[in-house]
Formats: sequence, C-alpha cells, structure tokens
Amino acid sequence: MVTDNQEMRVPKQILSNLLLSLASGVVPRTGAPYIAIGRRDEIDSLLGNLSHVAEGGAFARFLIGRYGSGKSFLMQLIRGYALERGFLCADADLSPERRLSGGKGAGLATYRELIRNLASKSSPDGGALPIVLSRHFVRLRAALAEENILPDSPAFADEIRKRVYKDLADIEDGVGGFDFSRVFAEYYSALVEGDDDRKSACLKWLRGEFSGKTEAKNALGFQVSTVITDENWYDFIKLFADLSVKLGYSGLIVYIDECIDLYKITNRISREANYEKILSIFNDTLQGKAEHIGFIFGGTPQFLEDSKRGLYSYDALKSRLEDSKYYSAGYRNLSSPVIRLRRLSDNELFALIKRLTKLYAQSEGREERLTEEQQLKFLNEELSRAGADELVTPREIIRDYLSLLNLLRDNPDATFESLTEARRGRQADEIGEGPVNRGDMRDAHVSHFTLSDIDI
Repeated sequence: MVTDNQEMRVPKQILSNLLLSLASGVVPRTGAPYIAIGRRDEIDSLLGNLSHVAEGGAFARFLIGRYGSGKSFLMQLIRGYALERGFLCADADLSPERRLSGGKGAGLATYRELIRNLASKSSPDGGALPIVLSRHFVRLRAALAEENILPDSPAFADEIRKRVYKDLADIEDGVGGFDFSRVFAEYYSALVEGDDDRKSACLKWLRGEFSGKTEAKNALGFQVSTVITDENWYDFIKLFADLSVKLGYSGLIVYIDECIDLYKITNRISREANYEKILSIFNDTLQGKAEHIGFIFGGTPQFLEDSKRGLYSYDALKSRLEDSKYYSAGYRNLSSPVIRLRRLSDNELFALIKRLTKLYAQSEGREERLTEEQQLKFLNEELSRAGADELVTPREIIRDYLSLLNLLRDNPDATFESLTEARRGRQADEIGEGPVNRGDMRDAHVSHFTLSDIDI
C-alpha cells in the first residue's frame, strides 16, 4: 500500500490502464496498491490468512458489501499481495454460465475460468499453468545436471518421470490424484521429447477441456479413469493446491466474485446445490480436509442475509456464518468468516481524492488541476446528497472525480466552479425543484468537514 508521504512513480502502462479502469467503474487488475486507501484492518486479517495457508492450513472468507463498496477491489489487492508472497492465484466471476454446481457445464465453466486465470508472480495476468510447469521442469533439469544426468543422456527422460512421480506420490491418494500425477509426468516427458501435440493434450486435460474419457484417451495416447467434470472440479482445485507447494509456491488462493449470481438462481434445488458446494468448501478448509488453499468469496448483503434465497436460507451455512449474539452495530469481529465492508470515513475518501489527483497529474505530465480546497469542495458536494453518509461508495466518488478531471482537460473553457454549478442544476431538476430554486439549493449545501478537520 502506497502512502501520500511516498513518492509515487507508477509505470506508464500500469497508470494508463489503472485510470481507464477506474473511470469506467471497473476494478483494475493491476495497480490496485497505488490507490489503496483504508481497509487496513481487513487487509491485515486476510494477510494473516495467507500466512496460515503458507504454513499448510486453509481458509474460506466472505467479503460482503454493497455494489461499489470495494469488494472486488479488495480481492484484487489481496491477489496482488498473494502473488508477491509466492502464492499461485486463480480468480473467476460467477455468472449464469459459471456457477459452483449445476448442469450443462456451469461448474466446469468456473473451473476452466479459474485455470485460465491462474497467475503467479512472474505471470500476474493469468495463463500461468504452462509457465509454472516449464519453470519446474527447468529446476528438475538443473538438479539432474548436478548429478551428471544431461538431456542427451538415455537415462534423462526416465529420471525426469521418476522425479515427478516421487514429488507427486502423496497427491495420488486424492480423488483423481493418480490420473493427475500421470498427466503431469506425461507432460514432462513430452517436454523432453519435444512432442508439442502431447504437451497440448496434457494441458487440455488439466484445463478440463475434454468431454469424456474416450476423447481424452485418443488425444493423450493412454487411458485415464476420469476427466474433470461439473461434479469433481473442486477436487482437482484441491490437487492444484497440493501441487503448488510441490512446485515451490506457498499455496493456492482462489477468488470467486459476483456470488450474487447464485442468489439470482430461481430454481431452489439448483440454488441449494450451489450452496452445498460452498458448505463443502467451508467445511474442508476449517476441518483440515484441505491444505495450502484459501477461498475468498465476494457478495452483497442480500446474497448473505436473505432468509429466502441467500446463504442464510441454507441452515447449515446460516449457523456457520451468522453474527454472534455478542455482535452489535459499531463493532467488528475480523476473525469471523464474514468481513463486512464498512463505509470509508470522510478522511479516507479525501485521501482517495488526493491520491487520484496525484496519479492523474502524473499521467498528464502536468501540475495538479485542482487545489486542495477544490478537492475538499468536491467531496463535500458528493457527501451532501441525500443518504450519502451511509450509501456513498468509493466507486461513485472515483468515477465522478475522474469524470470531472477529464472534463476540465477536454474543455479548456470549463472551470471547476462552472462544472459544479451545472451539476447542482441537474440535481435540482432531478428532484423537481427546477431552475428557480437552484440558488436556494446551493445555499442549502452544508460542508461535512473542512481542511482543519482532515487527519490523514
């Protein structure tokens, strides 16, 4: 996390993508630490979970907040921290086509998305599976070279297979573990032999892209007892977590966002099948049935608390996730499986605006466009809307502010004051007051705080 006391020099490409994503209301995939404000307690709690996974443990957490409150941003931020700490990360957004359980390949589609987005520190944008395996192959080859077993030696290919099977011996006991280990051994053999077709077939099996065992056998050249399906994909995610440690990583962290799509499933049986999968994940991670893996789910309060269609409608999950009887408003239990994202304070929102101002100026290669007083005035305008004290979100603040800066850049005749006045006029029209009352509306705005109140 970058502080305003530190000199921020963001790589040009990252900065450009960061500001473009933020202005569009999209969570940036890279560069999140540059605008990370607040959430220190939540971040510390999740970093503690990462340490637990690195030591062989597992966890499942739920980030709950309204749309635009920062759930997805916090997930991407923790993803960046995890990559820096040597974890493999996999993330997916749920949708009508991607679920945790369901017919027509919905669960398998989620698995494929997770593997497609598999990332490492050296491949943070995803697609890391072949890169991760190739790096491990290089390490194996170097180890054999120290024993004077070189790639042109007749014993090299056999020795590679032996090392792989030895490394993955304890994985074979898991569901699908034997086939999992054999496919990896075959992949390394294909690397030795330069057989691109067999390498591709092995990766295709690992990505869950075969429709059946016959198709897999024809492509791989040997019989497998299983392929990855809607029913067993979670077992293979756990195998990948075990494998990550064998390959020299700290573990696997899985991020599943947009869980509100499970709430939207109209069929009760289908919806509860998905909640049953969440229950399995939750139980496995807390009961020691899974190791070196963490799950972070992102959803809205409705997804969690609705007694008819949310997680609380499933009694086994409600009893595990609902607040303690000692919980009361204003207090947080950061050891709970559920992290409820609070509204950022006025100080934190102002710090966010200041950070955006610096980044925008760096991107434009010029001095900051707005003074500190104007930045404060902008925030007070945002907070003056009805209900803003409770409902304003970082996404709204960021989009409005970047839109303001873009307008000032693209319209040389525009001023902060003219744009602010125009916005007040639109607000008055929207609430039916009309132009005649705009002056009264302006006078009615009350600043929430002043520069002397700021403590950042």
